[in-house]
Amino acid sequence: MGRMTATTFIHTSDFQLGMTRWFLGEEGGARFADDREAAVLKLGEIATETGAEFIVVAGDVFEHNSLAKRTLLRAQEMFKRLPVPVYLLPGNHDPLVADSVFYKATADNVHVIADSEPIQIKEGVEIVGAPYTSKRANHDLVRAALERLEPTDGIRIAVGHGQVDSRGAEDDADVIDLSYVEDKIRAGVIDYLALGDTHSTMSLGNTGRVWFSGAPETTDFHGVPANTGEVDSGNVLVVTVDGEDVDIDKRAVGRWRFEALDREVNSEEDVDRFLKELEDYPDKIRTAIKYGLRGTVGLNAQAKLQQRLGELEEVFASLKVRDRTTDLYLEPSEEELAGMDMHGYAAAALQDLLDELDTEVGRDAANLLFRLHMKEA
Repeated sequence: MGRMTATTFIHTSDFQLGMTRWFLGEEGGARFADDREAAVLKLGEIATETGAEFIVVAGDVFEHNSLAKRTLLRAQEMFKRLPVPVYLLPGNHDPLVADSVFYKATADNVHVIADSEPIQIKEGVEIVGAPYTSKRANHDLVRAALERLEPTDGIRIAVGHGQVDSRGAEDDADVIDLSYVEDKIRAGVIDYLALGDTHSTMSLGNTGRVWFSGAPETTDFHGVPANTGEVDSGNVLVVTVDGEDVDIDKRAVGRWRFEALDREVNSEEDVDRFLKELEDYPDKIRTAIKYGLRGTVGLNAQAKLQQRLGELEEVFASLKVRDRTTDLYLEPSEEELAGMDMHGYAAAALQDLLDELDTEVGRDAANLLFRLHMKEA
């Protein structure tokens, strides 16, 4: 096409302002809300640093359309502080319906992408969006927005929200057809598709021009070591389109970590290793951990584990056991049993339970007896 036009912009999505995380409690929840706003304001600093001319937010700007007045006013103030125009796409969380939050949280530099008419940013640069106008769509909104467009000699950025191909259920009518999008990229109809919905940063397809930006602040758990869940959030993308070239610069802006841990624990050394792993997290007041432990440990290891976990729970934003992935049994060594000094009924009950440790009921009962004795000791 031989174009000379160039532009740099910031691609972000899924602020979900108004989101709460109950497990963080009042203090952690307030810190989480403040840091999520700080991540959005960081976009302004990056725009100034990189010369970005505008910001596109690819859907789910707000958690829902029924937000508290305080949340709306803070959002309005936050947008005012961004130094470049901001283009907001309504997503499935905040569709453009009659009572839409977009009619309430306004600012001079904020523009709502209300339909799929191309919006001119400057000479030779435009964006075209695929907004949600209801909680669910019955067709591919991105395809519908692109179908009537002809190739352009300028730069055209498409903005969409939702899952791609069959990443969700096969009968989802609103799934975005990635192969169709990339055909349009190759034909010169669009240069880049900015997507929201998935909170992890991710490149899709083969052109390198279709991306989920991910949420600018972490919102959900990353499974370790399985590498599942929200695997790479807390980023924004600085996108430069210069002639035929597109450059993507991923910038980390988030401060929070949410991690789900599953560990085998079968000795005091394993307990020490797990506790050290927790102690090594650098910014515990902005870290939420849920953990599952499997295995068998003795009395000393169990006591150490419970004591230190109780202390660490006071330091982390959230540190909670996952009951469904926890299968940890207490099995004292002979030396530990000798040192328990049980008498009478308790000693007789203990002997009976030791004969039943190969059954789930027996192990659970023995664990309870051990814990009660340790508590009284």
